Amino acid sequence: KLAMEFPSEDIFLITASPVIKAVTNFKQVSKTLEEFDVEEQPSSLLENRYPNIKVIQSGVKQLKSDEHKIFTEDGKEYTYEKLCLCAGAKPKLIFEGNPYVLGIRDTDSAQAFQKNLAQSERIVVVGNGGIALELVYEIQGCEVIWAIKDKAIGNTFFDAGAAEFLIPKLTAEKQETPIECKRTKYTMEGSEEKERPTAAPDKLGGALGPDWHEGLYLKGTKEFSHKVHIEILCEVKKIHLQQEFMQLQRTSLTFPKEEKNAEPDEVLWPVYVELTNGKIYGCDFIVSATGVVPNAKPFLDGNNFAVGEDGGLKVDKHMHTSLPDIYAAGDICTASWEPSPVWHQMRLWTQARQMGWYAAKCMVADTLGESIDMDFSFELFAHVTKFFNYKVVVLGKYNAQGLGLDHELMLRCTKGQEYVKVVMQNGRMMGAVLIGETDLEETFENLILNQMDLSAYGEDLLNPDIDIEDYFD
Repeated sequence: KLAMEFPSEDIFLITASPVIKAVTNFKQVSKTLEEFDVEEQPSSLLENRYPNIKVIQSGVKQLKSDEHKIFTEDGKEYTYEKLCLCAGAKPKLIFEGNPYVLGIRDTDSAQAFQKNLAQSERIVVVGNGGIALELVYEIQGCEVIWAIKDKAIGNTFFDAGAAEFLIPKLTAEKQETPIECKRTKYTMEGSEEKERPTAAPDKLGGALGPDWHEGLYLKGTKEFSHKVHIEILCEVKKIHLQQEFMQLQRTSLTFPKEEKNAEPDEVLWPVYVELTNGKIYGCDFIVSATGVVPNAKPFLDGNNFAVGEDGGLKVDKHMHTSLPDIYAAGDICTASWEPSPVWHQMRLWTQARQMGWYAAKCMVADTLGESIDMDFSFELFAHVTKFFNYKVVVLGKYNAQGLGLDHELMLRCTKGQEYVKVVMQNGRMMGAVLIGETDLEETFENLILNQMDLSAYGEDLLNPDIDIEDYFD
């Protein structure tokens, strides 16, 4: 965006990664819903397309905002007129520095995970967001103990009803053949695959795109397909290495069978996970899929940024941080403007793309001294994804976020086919969750945006025999 607006200005993209993440197959599904793939591409592609962009492959050592300078790890310095920080977020690991704990958020960590899985008989997955959901569904031939702190799976996207709707998919044998993956993998020029430097845990790759597990062969050593046991309402209390565990003289459990509880386990495992509910399970390794923290730390030293409660750099409605000429977009920032009643920030690819695009527009407008309106994508929270091979659309305050007790829910569910939930407040639609091919997303998007009073329709709003679209198109 910047390169198109300012063809004669130099634009530097400083990145620690040898590849850049590009949005491909972009499709505007409705006013606010968009679908796209995220692909890794060599940075030369970007430089060839825009001659005024120069990609600098190096980590950032320091930002001196009062001097308008960035210092990179390879010893160089760059002076900027305007700077946009898009350093994303890093995985929030349950325990730092333990070789048996893997965090997953970028393509490098997904590859490390795949290597470990090939030799594994049992893993423990901790976390209840999108990545944990996808992972547990995709893993085959390996026992999975899934520890979640909530009562139901997928709390970031769903309520207990939606979880109930999805659970049968976890136990069914997988019939679907995986779709050919469109994500290609680039190695650095001249380096053979075996020499490809795997990113050290503190080196951050770009976040995983929406179909990150496609094309990764997620299979353990066992011959069965799915074997998942969910431990609810618990967190990891402690992790014991094999030696420590033997000295504790405590009992670990086998994989629980349906009809009875787990027995004491005879097998010796490399690592043991003690849960807050008192149970201990041995496993080959632990996946920490417990969300992310904004990667703002490298920029804080010596700079007086206003920082949000979640650790992100606060930005105003023009994506401007509290420091002159510095903007931020994506996972690193915390939206600190008064949001629309049906929008909230969530660290997702869709929002990162929208924020980056809008931040560039703001940088252009500021440079030219023009005024700019808030981007339409911040009017309504809207996200489309796939879980357990179902299409999933979430709109507005889909989990009644911030509405307190003053709301009601309406549900429609056809087992194995679709799940529709709407969040109503004072007769107006505030949010919705659509799982399956419901074809209701555009209608519901309009109803949430125009805040029409729907009290007259009552329960009929979700009556499958009434073609709701005809009413409101």
